[in-house]
Amino acid sequence: MSHLETDLIHLGREFNESKAVVTPIYQTSTYLADADLSAYIVAATEAKHPHFYQRHGNPTNSQAAAILAGLEKTEDALVLATGMAAISSAILAVVKAGDHIVTQQSLYSGTMLFFKEFLADYEVSVSFVDQKDNEAFAKAIQDNTKLIYVETPSNPNLDITDLAFIGALGKEHGITTMVDNTFASPINQTPRDFGIDIVLHSATKYLGGHSDLTAGAVCGSKDYIKSVWRRALVLGGALSPFDSWLLLRGMKTLAMRVKQINSNALQLANFFSTHPGIKYTGYVGLPSHPQFELANRQMRGGTGMLCIEVIGDSEEQAYKNAQQVLSKLQVFANAASLGGVESLVVHPASMWGSHHDKTQKSSAGITMGMLRISVGIEHIEDLVADFEQALAGLSR
Repeated sequence: MSHLETDLIHLGREFNESKAVVTPIYQTSTYLADADLSAYIVAATEAKHPHFYQRHGNPTNSQAAAILAGLEKTEDALVLATGMAAISSAILAVVKAGDHIVTQQSLYSGTMLFFKEFLADYEVSVSFVDQKDNEAFAKAIQDNTKLIYVETPSNPNLDITDLAFIGALGKEHGITTMVDNTFASPINQTPRDFGIDIVLHSATKYLGGHSDLTAGAVCGSKDYIKSVWRRALVLGGALSPFDSWLLLRGMKTLAMRVKQINSNALQLANFFSTHPGIKYTGYVGLPSHPQFELANRQMRGGTGMLCIEVIGDSEEQAYKNAQQVLSKLQVFANAASLGGVESLVVHPASMWGSHHDKTQKSSAGITMGMLRISVGIEHIEDLVADFEQALAGLSR
């Protein structure tokens, strides 16, 4: 069995039918039919067939999916146009009207919007619990619960959900379990090791790694992926061949990128933890993180995601300080998204404004002084120096 770094480059080679070392971009919307009509029927009806029509499948997409299935230790995978296309299609392949979902209070804002607004229109109910409280998940289960959905580490406050507990809870009650593994990446965490059924990714982030594509991924059993594919087929979430090719290119360096990012993030978190301008540093790789031991049990690295809370004796002052830091940063870009080679920073209370009211922000741990940081692969001394000058002169 080959190692992960080798799999990232060579898995799925059977879908490259050319002699090119780099998998071609199959930039076509449709494919010539075989003279044998029985073969054409197979192509038209088989899930993810790579040689029928782009919305059905594509050889470049097939290789990307094969790599992802290998990374997440699942039978199969499906790549889609965005992370939200993956999340929504994956959930709709599990639940129907009258069903119930148990999830956590702190989630990616798009996922939260899907749970709170869209699913309600289709008579799917959702219960939100504190992800740090295992028993809260168990108590929220109802007779009609069909899905337990979690995200760990969570966005943006970096709380950890106990994957082993969730996996066992799902098996005990016959409930499907699903985890968004975007923040951790398959390099730092493999949910299948803990009994989780389905693994999701916004492949726009660490998997692509260069902030130049949008994509999503669903990893699970063959039968389940076929069900997701049927829904994505009619919802129109197909991944373009060029974005799929960019994803393939990005995943080749995933292991080395994430390892460098992990190292940078830990050193930056250590810098923040002793800085007088920082009220709180949230990083799962620090012993000061309330769930450090749990993170160590289920993760192999701390990821490049961390959050800090700048000083301020009032919400107004904390907000002002956060804005001051953002305006002075030179290496870190104030931009949405995460997981790229470049370092990014955002103000969650502003970015989540259209999706969360004040109460929802509070329950998700989002404060006016919070900054969410995605650490890149730049030299650590430059990253520390950038925040050092940006944090100078903050007022309480």
